[in-house]
Amino acid sequence: QVRLVESGGGLVQPGGSLRLSCAASGVIFSFSTMGWYRQAPGKQRELVARLPSGGTTNYADSVKGRFTISRDNAKNTWYLQMNSLKPEDTAVYSCNLDQFGSLYWGQGTQVTVSS
Repeated sequence: QVRLVESGGGLVQPGGSLRLSCAASGVIFSFSTMGWYRQAPGKQRELVARLPSGGTTNYADSVKGRFTISRDNAKNTWYLQMNSLKPEDTAVYSCNLDQFGSLYWGQGTQVTVSS
C-alpha cells in the first residue's frame, strides 16, 4: 500500500523560509516522478515543482529562483525548500508521486505567509 506523509508546513513571515518533506512507503521510489502542488483559497490547484526520475526539474514561473525541489532516494523522501516566501505563496501544499502512471497524494500541509 502506497503512503505519503508530509511535514514542514506552518506560519512564516514574508521573506522567510520553510522546508516541506514528503516521505513515501510502498513505492519503487527511484523510478517515480515527484512533485509538489498547492491550492490557495478560491483557486485551482497548481503545480509548484516537479522532479522526474532522471529528467529535468520543472517549476512554476511564480516560484523560480525561490523554491527548490530535491529528492533523497535512500530515504524515499523528497523536499521543497521555499525561500523568500511571499504572502501569495499561502496555500495548502500537497506532495504527489507518479509511479508508472498511477498518482498518489499526500494529506496536504498548510503554509501561511503573513506578518
